[in-house]
Amino acid sequence: MKILLLEDDRKLAALVRKGLETQGFVVDACNDGHEAFTLASTRAYDALVLDVMVPGRDGLSILRGLRAQRRPVPVILITARGALPERLEGLNLGADDYLTKPFYVDELVARLHAVMRRAAGTPLTLVENGRVTVNLLTREVRVGSEAVDLTAREFALLTYLMRSPGQTFTRPQICEHVWNYHFDPGTNLVDVYIQRLRRKLREGEEGGLIETIRGVGYRARPVPAAPRPAP
Repeated sequence: MKILLLEDDRKLAALVRKGLETQGFVVDACNDGHEAFTLASTRAYDALVLDVMVPGRDGLSILRGLRAQRRPVPVILITARGALPERLEGLNLGADDYLTKPFYVDELVARLHAVMRRAAGTPLTLVENGRVTVNLLTREVRVGSEAVDLTAREFALLTYLMRSPGQTFTRPQICEHVWNYHFDPGTNLVDVYIQRLRRKLREGEEGGLIETIRGVGYRARPVPAAPRPAP
């Protein structure tokens, strides 16, 4: 899941970015509101985390501009403790949630999952496809009843595909969303990680969860969830 973080306190921004990346998020962090608005207007993000008290173009101004463009991306505002007028203004402008400083990164992670679930129209923390089940909060992955141990990047790649079953993603799209850099035509990074996932999920190239679309990229095959035994 790709996040844009606007925070002018560089030390705090570095701590929050590191905490989010540890949880498997891909983070673009900036301390300038004008840069943040340009990024939010031109790139695809799963959610934005915007500090209200930023010199120049602040979080509220960015939120107002994005909603005027009819961009529905979930937004969490970071506000100073006791800044009730700003929180109310932000919610009225279309913010999805807010956090007051100081806060724990774990709480921000939980709120990010919550606003993205609401944006997707589902209250579930589980993503299922066939025999593969992913818990987005606990980061547990199972194939049937067997637990699968994935690295942070493998988890990010798997959930990126599974959250949009049937949708084909190109290698450049996967590189930008999972690794946060532009695609190098000479690299086989995406293919290597797809092979690792297939091996850990115990599936081959044909008939498994991850389907190769020749000449284009990859997608999660839309497979119904495995039937559950009756109680």
